[in-house]
Amino acid sequence: MRIRFFGAAREVTGSCFRVDAEGVSFLVDCGLFQGGREAPAKNRAFPAFDPATLDFAVITHAHLDHCGLLPRLAVRAPRLPVYATKPTADLLPVMLRDSAHIQGREAVHGGRRGERGAPPLYGMAEVERALRLVNAIPYRVEVRPHPQVRLRFLDAGHILGSAILELKVREGRRERRLVFSGDLGQPARPIVHDPEPAPPADLLVMEATYGNRLHKSMEATVAELVAAIDETVVRGKGNLVVPAFALGRTQDLLVLLDQLCGDGRLPALNVFVDSPLAREATDVTLLHQEVLDDDARGFAERLRKRRLPFSLRFTATPQESMALGRIRSGAILIAASGMCDAGRVRHHLRANLPREECAVLFTGFQAGGTLGRRLVDGARSVRLFGETVPVRARILTLGGLSAHGDQRTLLAWAAGLKEAPERAFIVHAEEQTACLFAEALAAERAWRVTVPHPGEAFEI
Repeated sequence: MRIRFFGAAREVTGSCFRVDAEGVSFLVDCGLFQGGREAPAKNRAFPAFDPATLDFAVITHAHLDHCGLLPRLAVRAPRLPVYATKPTADLLPVMLRDSAHIQGREAVHGGRRGERGAPPLYGMAEVERALRLVNAIPYRVEVRPHPQVRLRFLDAGHILGSAILELKVREGRRERRLVFSGDLGQPARPIVHDPEPAPPADLLVMEATYGNRLHKSMEATVAELVAAIDETVVRGKGNLVVPAFALGRTQDLLVLLDQLCGDGRLPALNVFVDSPLAREATDVTLLHQEVLDDDARGFAERLRKRRLPFSLRFTATPQESMALGRIRSGAILIAASGMCDAGRVRHHLRANLPREECAVLFTGFQAGGTLGRRLVDGARSVRLFGETVPVRARILTLGGLSAHGDQRTLLAWAAGLKEAPERAFIVHAEEQTACLFAEALAAERAWRVTVPHPGEAFEI
């Protein structure tokens, strides 16, 4: 058996792993590279293999760095079966159509650096072709995507529909157990349940996005959120801009605001979600009551009855979005993208970054090379729409709300394996973080742990 790492190797994004066993070949994830100058070229070079030789593909969840290149795969392999959880299958149309729309718009009007004319990676026709390949599978139900393979999805607790993959692959008389963690969530977070325990594995491929740090407790994180809103919006004279991933983080924030306003820790707020994608993702999220926690189900009911303890408005049109730029104070503006590299949040940053009374609150990981990372790292000015914009607003981070497990959580999840895997590979982390976590895991568990390089292959 052979595994090759086409993405998310010594970097966070571009998840894509190919497994070739005797008589069967399959792909785990098919994600976009995001952040950094090399990402566009990497995306355009995909796939660096012949998809016609694959028997099936599996998607761990609907974030674009795990599924965003499916349409390019579908062009080369138009009959390839793709497997995902039921919630992920419902989210893929939302995410991929939005991705195609943004690419088409930037090809005409220019991207974040103002370039024009670069053709999109794919269009709507390719997206629809990819969506026809998707098979929706419930959690914990074993299916056979190939006569030699048994597949089961377990809840990864990261976002709606996120999955740990358990694959049992038969080679001759031997059956090998392969486990891909996908993106693992931090316990006790809004919306979704905690990650399920790790199943037995001969081969483990594990994420370590935050493998070098510990998150603050949920109590401390909520206190920081309350303080940021109070100082900027309630007692201050500014706006709070929240760059948030349309899928996952936006819904987490809305559930938390529902709780905080309902409990009286915050007054009735004016909250704007300036992202059509976030609205669609929220609608899909609230449809899947069977996988939501109690707080999320309560929020869904109050939203349906229009009985939220705060004012919530989803903006749809560009005109509505532009009107938000005229609000000088008292607004919480939640907008994508979460790393500020595209989307409507860039307009809100241009309007609010120069104002000392405003603040920008980051609630998720900022990959190297992104505008969000530059702001978090202390940039005094940034370029937006061809202009140099001074950074006078406060830049705040809320790392404890991360949908990724921290080092303690990741080590505890790995400790759930009663027997050591033959090989463990660490992925989905910047190089230094991946190596530090691999050392910690090897020291604690005495496992054989490897951090693969991009494109590297291993016989197991």
